[in-house]
Amino acid sequence: MTGNHQTLALLLFSAFVAVTLAITTWVSRNRHGSAEEFYAGGRLFSPMENGFAISGDYMSAASFLGVTGLISLYGYDGLLYVVGFLVAWLVVLFLVAELVRNCGRFTLADVIAARMSERPVRIAAGTSSVTVSVLYLVAQMVGAGSLVALLLGGTSEAARNWTVVGVGALMVIYVSLGGMRATTWIQIVKAVLLLGGAIALTVLVLVRFHGDVNQLLRSAAERSGHGDAFLAPGLKYGGDWTARFDFISLGLALVLGTAGLPHILSRFYTVPTARAARRSVVWSIGLIGSFYLMTIVLGFGAAAIVGPQAVRGSNAAGNTAVPLLALDLGGGANSTGGTVLFAIVAAIAFATILAVVAGITLASSASVAHDLYASLRRRRAKPRSEVAVARTAAVGVGVVAIALGLLARDLNVAFLVGLAFAVAASANLPVLLYSLFWRSFTTRGAVWAVYGGLVPALLLVLLSPVVSGSPESLFPGVDLQYFPLQNPGLVSIPLGFLAGWLGTVTSAEPPDEAKHAETEVRSLTGAGAV
Repeated sequence: MTGNHQTLALLLFSAFVAVTLAITTWVSRNRHGSAEEFYAGGRLFSPMENGFAISGDYMSAASFLGVTGLISLYGYDGLLYVVGFLVAWLVVLFLVAELVRNCGRFTLADVIAARMSERPVRIAAGTSSVTVSVLYLVAQMVGAGSLVALLLGGTSEAARNWTVVGVGALMVIYVSLGGMRATTWIQIVKAVLLLGGAIALTVLVLVRFHGDVNQLLRSAAERSGHGDAFLAPGLKYGGDWTARFDFISLGLALVLGTAGLPHILSRFYTVPTARAARRSVVWSIGLIGSFYLMTIVLGFGAAAIVGPQAVRGSNAAGNTAVPLLALDLGGGANSTGGTVLFAIVAAIAFATILAVVAGITLASSASVAHDLYASLRRRRAKPRSEVAVARTAAVGVGVVAIALGLLARDLNVAFLVGLAFAVAASANLPVLLYSLFWRSFTTRGAVWAVYGGLVPALLLVLLSPVVSGSPESLFPGVDLQYFPLQNPGLVSIPLGFLAGWLGTVTSAEPPDEAKHAETEVRSLTGAGAV
């Protein structure tokens, strides 16, 4: 890229960083250090504000960079991510949002511990939440590295690595200083920027093809080199039965995983009532649905205008399809319009990454402090002590995410998020649904449900083509591949539900009918909710 691209993109990105740091500084001066303030922003946000923040939290680098890249490379099969990410919100709306807001206080473990022995349940749920959060963070780090590689011409590996470190450092600052209130406002600003950028690019793509979507799809199919196969299922997931099972596995993970993501669940505690939580989800579904419809146009637009070969040449996993599309739509590599549009899109993508990593880091540090630290101490931690631990935990989580982000830098960000969704659906969703709806559920069942989904999911990923055994693996020179699927959801999600059932029916502990009745009334009516 030319110096103009670099300078303008970096200036715009620096402006966003300056604004968000100003928000964080302002919030940190006005906070009173309570756990409710740090974890839930004082529960003062309106449904509309929270809906924008949820959409800002959810529309990650995987959506903006990864999904459009996959559609540009694989056509119809890339649409699976769009459908999965969007349909997942129906599960959240009907099964989770209102009940979680009524039953919990700050984290997923609060919901489960309401009717179980607290210590083992909190340790299990906290461990799972941190694991999911770190996997999700890795995807954002990889997206940041891909953007900088494109911005700097792909020549400086050191610059790419330093960017990952810089993003990690910023997210630690946002969380440790500003807590949930600053994170929420950063996500709202980012959601507005991202939706504005997506609308502008979508309009430009449609104008290029005179509003004729059929012409757009035909051009994408011709440019892809695959012809009509580009618009039909099977290009990525239809080669053999293994690929088809991978398709089913990924779909299950995407549809069921959102309801188990810690950073999404924690957003329901930032509003004052369960009704407000439900209305937040309605707002977010409208915003997220509109955005994903636009990613379809952008993905096929990148295939038709830029071409899969150019996309793959810039980044093998397709993570740079949208910035390249913006460059072309603006007039090309050396034009003023191309420079400006590319810089704006690159800055929005950076903003996307920063806002999302702030939300995930806050959720994981809350799990460490509120669940793990509070459970492992013999005496109950004081709120201020717990918040101090959460701020320290943000640093530790940031360091781990940076290290893994540097390791996984050549994988597609949407694919990496698919793995995080699979672990969330395997470990968090079974225990959450059982706790809310199964009268006979016990502490042993809860612990077994978490570990029965978490351990197989991680083990199957380690033994899959993702880690070793193929040229695209993390370690191509090693072959520990014993599990053929890239996404473990098809096996690990049923195992999580099975383990929870098995733990319950073999438990000597009788289920606490009174606590279940109390939880049921609280979840459905909000009576006694914090």
